[in-house]
Amino acid sequence: MGVNKKVNREDVHQFVTEDLISKIAGEQEALKKLKFTHAVSTLTNPVSIRAKKRDVARLMTELSNRKKENKA
Repeated sequence: MGVNKKVNREDVHQFVTEDLISKIAGEQEALKKLKFTHAVSTLTNPVSIRAKKRDVARLMTELSNRKKENKA
């Protein structure tokens, strides 16, 4: 998933829980790399950090909702 592609809610619903967990890990790793690159040198698009944070938040929200559904 590129930096400019936003994670859609419909796309997130289609992921299996295991895929969702691995996707979260991958996105968090990409976010760390972006932050490190931004700290070392300037990014051409620093807004990409904000977009990546929001993508991670969308994925984590979906995972949290699934955990709540399983408990109920």
